Amino acid sequence: MHRCLICLPLLLGCCSAQISHFSGQPAVRVTVEGSSFDVRLRGNLAEATRINPQYAPRLGLLRARAARAMQAASGCQVMGVLGDQAVMTGILDCSSETD
Repeated sequence: MHRCLICLPLLLGCCSAQISHFSGQPAVRVTVEGSSFDVRLRGNLAEATRINPQYAPRLGLLRARAARAMQAASGCQVMGVLGDQAVMTGILDCSSETD
């Protein structure tokens, strides 16, 4: 019984560990209209994590700002953004073709 009590905190700690597709990627800090983001890139995806406090931010407004931050960090067009007010993931189009 004592062994279970000793192992329980270790097991619970593993449940809260964050594993992200963007782990280990360097962050680029970008500020757009008062919203600051750490933007991480991997392949054709970008993750924007809002790092400054804002009172009751609307997702539509933040989504547009996050897309601009992703574009600034990557140099690519952002095709779409999903997420919440804290963390958003964008799909990048980095094709160099211009029509």
